[in-house]
Amino acid sequence: MLKKAKVFVGLSGGVDSSVSAALLKKGGYDVVGVFLKVWQPPFLECTWKEERLDAMRVAAHLDIPFMTLDLEKEYKESVADYMIAEYKVGRTPNPDVMCNKTIKFGAFLKKAKEMGADFVATGHYAQNIEKKGVFELHAGVDDNKDQSYFLWTLSQEQLKYILFPVGGMVKPDVRKVAAKFKLPTAQKKDSQGLCFIGKLDMKDFLKEFIPEKKGDVLNEEGNVVGVHDGAAFFTLGQRHGFIITEKTPDDAPYYVVAKNVLENTITVSNKKDKHLIRERTEAELTNVNFIGGELKNGAKVSARVRYRQKLHSVTVVFEDNKTKIVFKESQTVDAGQSVVLYKGSRCLGGGVIV
Repeated sequence: MLKKAKVFVGLSGGVDSSVSAALLKKGGYDVVGVFLKVWQPPFLECTWKEERLDAMRVAAHLDIPFMTLDLEKEYKESVADYMIAEYKVGRTPNPDVMCNKTIKFGAFLKKAKEMGADFVATGHYAQNIEKKGVFELHAGVDDNKDQSYFLWTLSQEQLKYILFPVGGMVKPDVRKVAAKFKLPTAQKKDSQGLCFIGKLDMKDFLKEFIPEKKGDVLNEEGNVVGVHDGAAFFTLGQRHGFIITEKTPDDAPYYVVAKNVLENTITVSNKKDKHLIRERTEAELTNVNFIGGELKNGAKVSARVRYRQKLHSVTVVFEDNKTKIVFKESQTVDAGQSVVLYKGSRCLGGGVIV
């Protein structure tokens, strides 16, 4: 008798990963449920024990082995410390991208293979399609849940070991399958917020690691119009967290349109849709990754710079050993953000804005 392929499923305690495990077991795989224990900020409410208990209940219900993998050190160093360091220098990082790269499909994949797994699987809404020996990453069928944006760092070597069982489904159908299998998580609400940690106020989180420092709020002419408690705490487009002292009762809301961490200033404007200071027609990328081979110079593709943002037309340009994208229409972007490239539903890869 042929040996069943062994799959380690990352059971988060949510419905998507639960259904992934159920579908794989039904499909004849040798399934092992794995809960990834990561670092939690000591000053936030601890939720991992409840999530682990839900994951254990699912494994017991499906009658599959269950284990806990301690990746606390890896998460603290590669996700939390990275995020804090990026904010300190005035960049806007995407910790969920880094979490997928270094934890779910980094440390977890590595340890799973060492323990005899043929594949790892997660509840991501994305599709891994093999065509003539090349693995293509495609958006999930459910436009409202597609998570391919967070997976642009994946390589061919990783994709050959990755399964996304719910990527070809829409969320309501996932719920129906969960009910059909009578999974304990069938009615559980979706988790929100930062990868593994959940919802948090980013400013409150960062204040535990970055000292507050009073600074000036400037208007678009460079005049001081208020005060704030640290430029590193702000993201572009933010409209709260600073005090405007030079204002009239008729002033429209102000939005952060620029920041200078070295001088500890932020610049604000009440023209929400006219962030002239941060609008760019092109952006240089670093940490570039192309999933299925490098694109040609001048390739015209689609891109998004924020999760669930509508796709925009861009041209990929290689010059002077640098990779740039040129936007057909100017975009509001910030250093540290991920730019993810697409051709139709296929995710071609991406990079980080310099």
